[in-house]
Amino acid sequence: MSEIFEGYERQYCELSANLSRKCTAALALDREQKKQKISEIRAGLEDAESWIRKMDIEARNLQPNVKAVLLAKLREYKSDLNNLKSEVKRIGSGNLNAAARDELLEAGMANSLTASADQRSRLMMTTERLNQSGDRIKDSRRTMLETEELGVSILQDLHQQRQSLLHAHNTLHGVDDNIGKSKRVLTAMSRRINKNKWIIGAIVAVLVVVIGLILYFKLK
Repeated sequence: MSEIFEGYERQYCELSANLSRKCTAALALDREQKKQKISEIRAGLEDAESWIRKMDIEARNLQPNVKAVLLAKLREYKSDLNNLKSEVKRIGSGNLNAAARDELLEAGMANSLTASADQRSRLMMTTERLNQSGDRIKDSRRTMLETEELGVSILQDLHQQRQSLLHAHNTLHGVDDNIGKSKRVLTAMSRRINKNKWIIGAIVAVLVVVIGLILYFKLK
Protein backbone atom coordinates (compact mmCIF):
# COMPACT_ATOMS: atom_id res chain seq x y z
CA MET A 1 0.00 0.00 0.00
CA SER A 2 1.16 3.55 -0.76
CA GLU A 3 3.13 5.19 2.05
CA ILE A 4 2.02 8.59 0.70
CA PHE A 5 -1.64 7.56 1.03
CA GLU A 6 -1.07 6.28 4.55
CA GLY A 7 0.49 9.63 5.49
CA TYR A 8 -2.53 11.53 4.15
CA GLU A 9 -4.84 9.05 5.89
CA ARG A 10 -3.11 9.55 9.24
CA GLN A 11 -3.40 13.33 8.92
CA TYR A 12 -7.10 13.09 8.07
CA CYS A 13 -7.97 10.72 10.93
CA GLU A 14 -6.21 12.94 13.48
CA LEU A 15 -7.97 16.02 12.11
CA SER A 16 -11.36 14.27 12.05
CA ALA A 17 -11.05 13.22 15.68
CA ASN A 18 -10.00 16.76 16.67
CA LEU A 19 -12.98 18.28 14.80
CA SER A 20 -15.35 15.86 16.52
CA ARG A 21 -14.04 16.97 19.92
CA LYS A 22 -14.47 20.62 18.94
CA CYS A 23 -18.08 19.95 17.86
CA THR A 24 -18.78 18.43 21.25
CA ALA A 25 -17.17 21.37 23.05
CA ALA A 26 -19.07 23.94 20.92
CA LEU A 27 -22.43 22.69 22.18
CA ALA A 28 -21.71 24.02 25.65
CA LEU A 29 -20.46 27.51 24.58
CA ASP A 30 -22.31 30.78 24.45
CA ARG A 31 -23.19 32.45 21.15
CA GLU A 32 -19.97 34.41 20.52
CA GLN A 33 -17.68 31.64 21.63
CA LYS A 34 -19.69 29.19 19.58
CA LYS A 35 -19.27 31.33 16.45
CA GLN A 36 -15.52 31.42 16.95
CA LYS A 37 -15.40 27.67 17.55
CA ILE A 38 -17.55 26.98 14.48
CA SER A 39 -15.21 29.12 12.36
CA GLU A 40 -12.30 27.01 13.57
CA ILE A 41 -14.23 23.82 12.81
CA ARG A 42 -15.16 24.98 9.29
CA ALA A 43 -11.53 25.83 8.57
CA GLY A 44 -10.66 22.34 9.78
CA LEU A 45 -13.33 20.86 7.50
CA GLU A 46 -11.69 22.56 4.52
CA ASP A 47 -8.38 21.02 5.54
CA ALA A 48 -10.09 17.64 5.89
CA GLU A 49 -11.54 17.97 2.38
CA SER A 50 -8.05 18.79 1.13
CA TRP A 51 -6.63 15.61 2.68
CA ILE A 52 -9.43 13.55 1.13
CA ARG A 53 -8.73 15.06 -2.32
CA LYS A 54 -5.05 14.21 -1.94
CA MET A 55 -5.91 10.65 -0.92
CA ASP A 56 -8.25 10.35 -3.90
CA ILE A 57 -5.58 11.53 -6.36
CA GLU A 58 -2.95 9.22 -4.86
CA ALA A 59 -5.31 6.20 -4.84
CA ARG A 60 -6.26 6.64 -8.51
CA ASN A 61 -2.60 6.56 -9.57
CA LEU A 62 -1.99 3.12 -8.02
CA GLN A 63 -2.47 -0.40 -9.37
CA PRO A 64 -6.13 -1.49 -9.86
CA ASN A 65 -6.22 -4.03 -7.02
CA VAL A 66 -4.73 -1.56 -4.50
CA LYS A 67 -6.82 1.32 -5.86
CA ALA A 68 -10.08 -0.57 -5.20
CA VAL A 69 -9.18 -1.05 -1.53
CA LEU A 70 -8.18 2.57 -1.01
CA LEU A 71 -11.24 3.99 -2.77
CA ALA A 72 -13.43 1.92 -0.45
CA LYS A 73 -11.64 3.58 2.48
CA LEU A 74 -12.22 6.99 0.93
CA ARG A 75 -15.97 6.39 0.74
CA GLU A 76 -16.00 5.83 4.50
CA TYR A 77 -13.95 8.97 5.11
CA LYS A 78 -16.22 11.05 2.88
CA SER A 79 -19.27 9.76 4.76
CA ASP A 80 -17.58 10.66 8.05
CA LEU A 81 -16.80 14.16 6.74
CA ASN A 82 -20.40 14.69 5.62
CA ASN A 83 -21.60 13.72 9.09
CA LEU A 84 -19.24 16.31 10.61
CA LYS A 85 -20.55 18.97 8.24
CA SER A 86 -24.14 18.15 9.18
CA GLU A 87 -23.24 18.31 12.84
CA VAL A 88 -21.56 21.71 12.41
CA LYS A 89 -24.52 23.04 10.43
CA ARG A 90 -26.92 21.95 13.16
CA ILE A 91 -24.75 23.40 15.92
CA GLY A 92 -24.35 26.70 14.06
CA SER A 93 -28.03 27.12 13.22
CA GLY A 94 -29.21 30.55 14.39
CA ASN A 95 -32.85 29.49 14.60
CA LEU A 96 -32.46 27.57 17.84
CA ASN A 97 -34.05 29.17 20.86
CA ALA A 98 -32.90 28.63 24.43
CA ALA A 99 -35.22 25.69 25.00
CA ALA A 100 -34.02 24.05 21.81
CA ARG A 101 -30.40 24.56 22.83
CA ASP A 102 -31.10 23.06 26.25
CA GLU A 103 -32.83 20.11 24.61
CA LEU A 104 -29.89 19.74 22.24
CA LEU A 105 -27.44 19.76 25.14
CA GLU A 106 -29.46 17.35 27.27
CA ALA A 107 -30.83 14.94 24.68
CA GLY A 108 -29.82 15.74 21.12
CA MET A 109 -26.15 16.08 21.94
CA ALA A 110 -26.13 12.62 23.50
CA ASN A 111 -27.81 11.12 20.43
CA SER A 112 -25.44 12.98 18.14
CA LEU A 113 -22.39 11.88 20.04
CA THR A 114 -23.68 8.30 20.15
CA ALA A 115 -24.27 8.35 16.39
CA SER A 116 -20.88 9.89 15.81
CA ALA A 117 -19.25 7.31 18.04
CA ASP A 118 -21.08 4.52 16.22
CA GLN A 119 -20.00 5.98 12.91
CA ARG A 120 -16.38 6.14 13.99
CA SER A 121 -16.57 2.64 15.42
CA ARG A 122 -17.86 1.35 12.09
CA LEU A 123 -15.19 3.39 10.34
CA MET A 124 -12.47 1.84 12.48
CA MET A 125 -13.85 -1.65 11.87
CA THR A 126 -14.03 -1.01 8.12
CA THR A 127 -10.54 0.44 8.12
CA GLU A 128 -9.26 -2.63 9.96
CA ARG A 129 -10.92 -4.94 7.43
CA LEU A 130 -9.50 -2.91 4.56
CA ASN A 131 -6.06 -3.03 6.16
CA GLN A 132 -6.36 -6.80 6.40
CA SER A 133 -7.39 -6.90 2.73
CA GLY A 134 -4.37 -4.74 1.93
CA ASP A 135 -2.14 -7.17 3.83
CA ARG A 136 -3.59 -10.08 1.86
CA ILE A 137 -2.94 -8.18 -1.36
CA LYS A 138 0.66 -7.60 -0.23
CA ASP A 139 1.04 -11.33 0.52
CA SER A 140 -0.43 -12.22 -2.87
CA ARG A 141 1.88 -9.78 -4.59
CA ARG A 142 4.88 -11.17 -2.69
CA THR A 143 3.88 -14.71 -3.70
CA MET A 144 3.49 -13.57 -7.30
CA LEU A 145 6.97 -12.01 -7.26
CA GLU A 146 8.46 -15.16 -5.73
CA THR A 147 6.74 -17.26 -8.40
CA GLU A 148 8.03 -14.91 -11.08
CA GLU A 149 11.57 -15.19 -9.71
CA LEU A 150 11.25 -18.97 -9.67
CA GLY A 151 10.02 -18.93 -13.27
CA VAL A 152 12.96 -16.76 -14.32
CA SER A 153 15.36 -19.14 -12.55
CA ILE A 154 13.81 -22.14 -14.34
CA LEU A 155 14.06 -20.37 -17.70
CA GLN A 156 17.72 -19.59 -17.04
CA ASP A 157 18.37 -23.27 -16.18
CA LEU A 158 16.58 -24.37 -19.35
CA HIS A 159 18.63 -21.89 -21.38
CA GLN A 160 21.86 -23.27 -19.90
CA GLN A 161 20.72 -26.83 -20.65
CA ARG A 162 19.89 -25.81 -24.22
CA GLN A 163 23.36 -24.32 -24.62
CA SER A 164 24.89 -27.56 -23.28
CA LEU A 165 22.83 -29.64 -25.75
CA LEU A 166 23.84 -27.37 -28.63
CA HIS A 167 27.49 -27.71 -27.61
CA ALA A 168 27.15 -31.51 -27.41
CA HIS A 169 25.43 -31.52 -30.84
CA ASN A 170 28.26 -29.48 -32.34
CA THR A 171 30.81 -31.83 -30.77
CA LEU A 172 29.02 -34.87 -32.19
CA HIS A 173 28.83 -33.17 -35.59
CA GLY A 174 32.61 -32.63 -35.46
CA VAL A 175 33.13 -36.31 -34.54
CA ASP A 176 30.92 -37.36 -37.48
CA ASP A 177 33.04 -35.21 -39.82
CA ASN A 178 36.24 -36.81 -38.49
CA ILE A 179 34.78 -40.31 -38.88
CA GLY A 180 33.78 -39.48 -42.46
CA LYS A 181 37.27 -38.26 -43.27
CA SER A 182 38.82 -41.38 -41.69
CA LYS A 183 36.47 -43.58 -43.70
CA ARG A 184 37.47 -41.87 -46.95
CA VAL A 185 41.19 -42.29 -46.09
CA LEU A 186 40.71 -45.98 -45.31
CA THR A 187 38.80 -46.51 -48.54
CA ALA A 188 41.61 -44.87 -50.53
CA MET A 189 44.21 -47.00 -48.76
CA SER A 190 42.18 -50.14 -49.43
CA ARG A 191 42.03 -49.27 -53.12
CA ARG A 192 45.79 -48.71 -53.24
CA ILE A 193 46.42 -52.05 -51.50
CA ASN A 194 44.20 -53.88 -54.00
CA LYS A 195 45.94 -52.10 -56.86
CA ASN A 196 49.34 -53.06 -55.48
CA LYS A 197 48.19 -56.67 -55.13
CA TRP A 198 47.25 -56.78 -58.82
CA ILE A 199 50.56 -55.23 -59.83
CA ILE A 200 52.55 -57.70 -57.69
CA GLY A 201 50.47 -60.56 -59.06
CA ALA A 202 51.17 -59.44 -62.63
CA ILE A 203 54.89 -59.14 -61.90
CA VAL A 204 54.99 -62.63 -60.36
CA ALA A 205 53.14 -64.04 -63.37
CA VAL A 206 55.58 -62.42 -65.77
CA LEU A 207 58.53 -63.74 -63.75
CA VAL A 208 57.05 -67.25 -63.76
CA VAL A 209 56.60 -67.10 -67.51
CA VAL A 210 60.12 -65.79 -68.05
CA ILE A 211 61.64 -68.45 -65.79
CA GLY A 212 59.59 -71.11 -67.55
CA LEU A 213 60.82 -69.95 -70.95
CA ILE A 214 64.44 -69.87 -69.74
CA LEU A 215 64.21 -73.43 -68.42
CA TYR A 216 62.50 -74.59 -71.57
CA PHE A 217 65.20 -73.30 -73.85
CA LYS A 218 68.00 -74.59 -71.59
CA LEU A 219 66.60 -78.08 -71.42
CA LYS A 220 65.78 -78.28 -75.11
